[in-house]
Amino acid sequence: MVATAYLQGCPWRCTYCHNPDLLDPRSPGTHDWVEVTGFLARRRGLLDGVVFSGGEPTRQAGLPAAIAQVRRLGFRVGLHTAGAYPRRLAEVLPSLDWVGLDIKAPRDRYHRITGVAASGEAAFGSLAAVLASGVDHEVRVTVDPTTHSAAEIDGLVAELDRLGAGRIVLQEARGQGAGPGYVAALAGRRLRDLLAHPPAGVELRETVPPGDPVRRSPVAAAAAVREYPGGV
Repeated sequence: MVATAYLQGCPWRCTYCHNPDLLDPRSPGTHDWVEVTGFLARRRGLLDGVVFSGGEPTRQAGLPAAIAQVRRLGFRVGLHTAGAYPRRLAEVLPSLDWVGLDIKAPRDRYHRITGVAASGEAAFGSLAAVLASGVDHEVRVTVDPTTHSAAEIDGLVAELDRLGAGRIVLQEARGQGAGPGYVAALAGRRLRDLLAHPPAGVELRETVPPGDPVRRSPVAAAAAVREYPGGV
């Protein structure tokens, strides 16, 4: 059981971003940090950890101090990151118990997702730092039918495996929260519409919209429901 803190600010503008309200670090937040620590202090013994997400949490200069404070309260710490700031990520890696790192595309085609020319170098630099650190991790690739091809995903998974990624997850792009242009381009397509035969050795994280029949094992179905925005 964890609490998740969504931090504001991100330098990238990904096609499928479902938290666009968090992109601008100058927007007023909904909770002060003192509120968060007060919430956590009241839940010692009830929660196992805290996960920092975003936006891009390493965008926040106060992240290292926040992680240290959470650890002093007795919680384990996880981080969701796209790896936009490799040096900042490397600074906090020794204090983390787990990292979920998004790798969005082959290195030389990153700009099609993020809109930023050098983003691929940053992300793969962060991947190298995570793998060298030995911290428990998963590497997630959001399969975007509006941008990716099946051959691209196959090649990317092969490269991640070659580099030593311990756990590779292919997750489904969602229209929920994304801009209307992306929702129209996605047109309801699902992960398996692009990947009829997903690469071997990866985990699939597919959403289960309300009313859709579930054609997977009960364990896989439960995991998928937890990932769906309206789920548990």
